[in-house]
Amino acid sequence: MNATLRNTSRLTFAALRALLVLSLITGVLYPLVVTGVAQGAFPDQANGSVVELDGREVGSSLVGQTWNDEDGNPDPRWFQPRPSAADYDAEASGASNLAADSPELLELVRERRARVAAFNGVPESEVPVDAVTASGSGLDPHISPRYARLQADRVARARDLDGAAVRTLVDDAVRSRVAGFLGEPRVNVLQLNLDLAELDR
Repeated sequence: MNATLRNTSRLTFAALRALLVLSLITGVLYPLVVTGVAQGAFPDQANGSVVELDGREVGSSLVGQTWNDEDGNPDPRWFQPRPSAADYDAEASGASNLAADSPELLELVRERRARVAAFNGVPESEVPVDAVTASGSGLDPHISPRYARLQADRVARARDLDGAAVRTLVDDAVRSRVAGFLGEPRVNVLQLNLDLAELDR
């Protein structure tokens, strides 16, 4: 009986030592090493890719946001992002989970297409897919070059700017595929709007 108790005690202490060592490695040392490497090699990304304007934080280049007027409606003076099932709330990120053949989703897309076309003064046939569909996260900071170009004339009219200058701004904001083959060409809405603000000063 005593031998059994000693054996059990020895195994218990061994398990506790293993728990302590693994907790230190995986709960303290590993996070510190990863954080140190991230801060050293990728400080901008590690700190949330925060974008500043005149010394004030205005958002993150990794997270989309709304560009609304005081009444909560899309502001015609700014380029607008794609729809978001989470309304760009990082604490509630996610998709609508509606199936591609969902009647509710199809009706929502039809409504969005009509709204985007009317807002930008273009035919519904010119409205691109990303203007009427949300991303999986609901936080996508990018839109397609096609959607950005569709908005350029509306933004120019709202700000009384030269349309060609705004279109050039959009063309300069287009980023190519990652590594030349991953994803699609894209435009970061926050960065484009900051460039627009500089143009309009």
